[in-house]
Amino acid sequence: MFITFEGGEGAGKSTQVKRAAERLRAMGRDVVETREPGGTAEAEAVRALLVSGDTARWTPEAEALLNYAARDSHLKAVIRPVLKRGAVVICDRFMDSTRAYQGYAGGCNMGLIDALEQGIVGATRPDVTLIFDLDPEVGLARAKARADAKAEDRYERKGLAFHRLLRDGFLDIAGKEPARCHVIDASQDVDGVAAQVWRVIGG
Repeated sequence: MFITFEGGEGAGKSTQVKRAAERLRAMGRDVVETREPGGTAEAEAVRALLVSGDTARWTPEAEALLNYAARDSHLKAVIRPVLKRGAVVICDRFMDSTRAYQGYAGGCNMGLIDALEQGIVGATRPDVTLIFDLDPEVGLARAKARADAKAEDRYERKGLAFHRLLRDGFLDIAGKEPARCHVIDASQDVDGVAAQVWRVIGG
């Protein structure tokens, strides 16, 4: 099973990835946690280019290409081999983040994103996607309080208007693929969010 966690900044995805993985392991499942951009040394090097520096250092098109260069490495070296052995992959961000960040919020041509998704992701699409929904003002405040806030704050610095478009984008993705995507109310406390997650993936 391939499970992805999506959403805007500060929505608590990373915490819930760990909790879900621990709970599945307690049931005897083989689980691999990973993230995007990242998951391999090459992809982590690309991540550093994307999450730091000036907000205008890349166009949305360049960001989409960088994300897909990282995703290609991640799929080939980690995700597909893990799925092939019958394990569960839980990934903090995947293809929907490119569609939301670079497409809906950034204005990248969706035709380019569609082509990249078809060519790189292909049939390796998530079985289940959890979209963590949170008021962008609350999410940005949470993100600024994180320990790594200054190291990886390029997207946080894009401004509230960008993050409102981002939220709308994720909700639109969820609306278009209701069989795969499940919206999680990320405004609840950690336990309340975990309970929502488990209702989706614990069956």
